[in-house]
Amino acid sequence: MTVVWINGAFGAGKTTTARELIDLIPNSTLFDPEVVGGALAHLLPPKRLAEVGDFQDLPIWRRLVIDTAAAMLAELGGTLVVPMTLLRQEYRDEIFGGLAARRITVRHILLAPAETILRERIAGRDIPEGLPDGEIRVRQWSYDHIEPYRAALASWLTADAHPVDTGALTPYEAAARIAEAVGTGSVPACDIVQTPEPTAETLAAGVLLFDEQDRVLLVDPTYKPGWEFPGGVVEPGEAPARAGMREVAEETGISLDDVPALLVVDWERPAPPGYGGLRLLFDGGRLDSGVADRVLLPGPELRGWRFVTEDEAAGLLPPVRYERLRWALRARERGAALYLEAGTPVG
Repeated sequence: MTVVWINGAFGAGKTTTARELIDLIPNSTLFDPEVVGGALAHLLPPKRLAEVGDFQDLPIWRRLVIDTAAAMLAELGGTLVVPMTLLRQEYRDEIFGGLAARRITVRHILLAPAETILRERIAGRDIPEGLPDGEIRVRQWSYDHIEPYRAALASWLTADAHPVDTGALTPYEAAARIAEAVGTGSVPACDIVQTPEPTAETLAAGVLLFDEQDRVLLVDPTYKPGWEFPGGVVEPGEAPARAGMREVAEETGISLDDVPALLVVDWERPAPPGYGGLRLLFDGGRLDSGVADRVLLPGPELRGWRFVTEDEAAGLLPPVRYERLRWALRARERGAALYLEAGTPVG
């Protein structure tokens, strides 16, 4: 099962190109995530909708896009063509990672006409009679997103997606070029880890590693939002501490000689679509400067790493994960492990 995700700025011609593309790729179907956003306008309270400026900022939208795409492919098979602007890398990671977890290959296309052409297209949009205000708002919305698009190009988008300059192409010509690139393998599958989604509670082991300034190592996964500790799910029959050591070696290239000491056991409550489970954090100790400078990211699972203070971690980790870290640091100071439930000590 495959998704061809057509990205690009507002006005790049994603939807019209996608409609042409489904006639050129055998057994393909169009899925426009705008439909999900429109449905949420009828499903969520107005107060909740007013809290965000864009449907993409709603976690439920991102989750439903993943679930809907997976359900459509399970029903229809073949290829799903998805025209949707994604300018925030963490949203790309969450959606593409969720699809990868369902064993769905994603091929990422970027429609990239010159900015002058984008502006000309936006200015030339037809305004239906009787709806000038609504269309003017859409036009201004498109202008307002040129700067975020430019920033995404400079930071990650060009390197991540296969670019197609559509400045001088009709939608059909653009679609033909995409179909050829996909058919010949010129558009590789996104290099993102395929982590199967759990079907029950899981046991996970993380390891805290410290530099000589006592800052803790965090890593940035490509397949989910937010930073994380090195670690992962404990495999059947595997000792949790050994699992943490294995994950550290796989993710960072650092081999720990000693079995790390337990800091916290945290019960994570189920939060659909997740099942929760036990989360263990171990003390991997302080790395000397030579080892700390040689942290490697050997696979597609992680995008980056950094050593951070406790205060800096608060701005990177999701709240429950940060509480887990905070209490793990207290346990390290006291020399005694703690039991937590949802990030809060019990007993």
